[in-house]
Amino acid sequence: MSVRLIWRKSLNAFMLSLTGLCALLTVSALFFILGYLVWNGGKDLSWNFFTHLPAPVGEPGGGMANAILGTLKLLLLAALVGVPIGLLGGVYLAEFGGRTMPFLVRYTADLLNGVPSIVIGIFAYALVVIPMHHFSTLAGGFALGIMVIPTVLRNTESFLRDVPPALREGSFALGANKWKMIATVVLPAASRGILTGVLLALARVAGETAPLLFTAFGNRYWSPGWNQPTSSLPVVIYTYATGPYEDWHQQAWAAGLVLLGLVLLTNITVRAFLSRGSSYERI
Repeated sequence: MSVRLIWRKSLNAFMLSLTGLCALLTVSALFFILGYLVWNGGKDLSWNFFTHLPAPVGEPGGGMANAILGTLKLLLLAALVGVPIGLLGGVYLAEFGGRTMPFLVRYTADLLNGVPSIVIGIFAYALVVIPMHHFSTLAGGFALGIMVIPTVLRNTESFLRDVPPALREGSFALGANKWKMIATVVLPAASRGILTGVLLALARVAGETAPLLFTAFGNRYWSPGWNQPTSSLPVVIYTYATGPYEDWHQQAWAAGLVLLGLVLLTNITVRAFLSRGSSYERI
């Protein structure tokens, strides 16, 4: 065996071991965070936590049902605001346009994706909260919806470009116009990937705190309708974790565990959905 071959094999073994070590460290960090949350917050989880309002300071028990419901309402509004804009923008980039306008749209989307969330919160505060003269669920959903747009747009463009050209050509050959081809052939073919991008975008904004401090603010009670301040898990975690009371700290750990569990469940669902879609496409 030549010295060159021995060197290549040794280098390959070293790099493979280093890659495996880095992967192990990454996975270990994730499991450490999850385990730490389970250890500190799991003991405070109960049915009351999901169904009751927060208890007054000094009283045991209580829950965060209003914060869980508020988070779901905010994510629903974020989807209604951001998904249609991102979807139509992705369709435009993948199916229409020349060079200048698509470049500007992509650059703007990438720039918006890198804007700090607190800046988005200030923008929504100036655009929605100040004219309305009060915080509201609508303002919080608007802020999160802006953050959803670039992720949905870029994912939609990517998955639409992966649709085989033969499907488009076959649709045109059957007499379909451009929009009918997109609506009945291209979008259904890329629907799994687009839905994946939407879920990942919502999972990303589910843990944002800064925009909600400027818009939805918070509420220790139920928030009926959409025009009042509402509680949310990220804001409650921030408030309780920085508060002076030990029972607040324990509930903050429990809320963090619930929030991480929701995001983790969303990602697992997305992976399973994509895996099933990939198998279908291979068949």
